[in-house]
Amino acid sequence: TILCSVNVAPLSLQTDPSADQRALLRDVSWKQYELFLEARGESDSPRLTYLGGRLELMTPSIEHEMRGRMIGRMLSEWAIETDTALTACGSWTLRKEHSERGLEPDESFFLGSRRKKRPDLASEVVWTHGGIDTLEVSAGLGVPEVWQWRKSGIEVFVLREGSYELRKRSVLLRDLDLELLMKHLDADNQHQALLGYRRALRKRKS
Repeated sequence: TILCSVNVAPLSLQTDPSADQRALLRDVSWKQYELFLEARGESDSPRLTYLGGRLELMTPSIEHEMRGRMIGRMLSEWAIETDTALTACGSWTLRKEHSERGLEPDESFFLGSRRKKRPDLASEVVWTHGGIDTLEVSAGLGVPEVWQWRKSGIEVFVLREGSYELRKRSVLLRDLDLELLMKHLDADNQHQALLGYRRALRKRKS
């Protein structure tokens, strides 16, 4: 069975609907991790993160989901307005058995139209802290650039020689103004926020 010889440690089982729900399982084999993925099926929850025998199950809150989806929508808007070939591939399950790593970012993207074995860019919402460092997982999977949204803003991490460096701007999307994106990201009305972001991008082109 999946739970055979697995130690379960709840991380944040909360009644607050704005909090992510997390549990950390230890002594999980790669085969058991794959069984968890199989049992979950086509559902996108809980999100699974695996690192060297530890498995974190996370059910994102509505606040987490709204920001994650909004980042994806705004990046798509930016790509259209700037004629950038950016292909969205959602919360794609990334895994590599020999390095014992598995991850499901909130959003992921290819730069260009060609499909690859891993995304060029992944974005994550850090709403509540978990038990596994997702940057360590992403580095082992070879994701070139990771964005982490926090209440203070979006942090950009660029992979260099197997580890991430914090940067002020995106290396992949050099012309993207993160401050402008953040200005519209947290608006209560997503429709109006996207329209406002579109107008701001077009104003910069004119």
